[in-house]
Amino acid sequence: QVQLVESGGGLVQAGGSLRLSCAASGRTFSSNFMGWFRQTPGKEREFVGRIDRIGVSTFYPNSVKGRFTISRDNAKNTVYLQMNSLKPEDTAVYYCAAGATLIKWDSWGQGTQVTVSS
Repeated sequence: QVQLVESGGGLVQAGGSLRLSCAASGRTFSSNFMGWFRQTPGKEREFVGRIDRIGVSTFYPNSVKGRFTISRDNAKNTVYLQMNSLKPEDTAVYYCAAGATLIKWDSWGQGTQVTVSS
């Protein structure tokens, strides 16, 4: 497992941008798929996107496709979530996760709050 710490959350106006970072500890970062999720109170955790081990392949749900971009820097053990054209419905706590496979996410960060005002 890896330990994950998210940062970069905050308050932004609708239409604005934020970039979240997720720093990982441990030597196994580059062997993990990395994902981003979000959750609002009373709702299930929602998948936001993922990136493969070498940062070539990404996948996003329709809700964020074209607005969010995931990238990673394996030399820095960090994965990023660039969020553009933010909407109030993007307000949530955002979590990064790591998994040796796409079947199971083994490690989770503590989350960072993103609030988008209208």
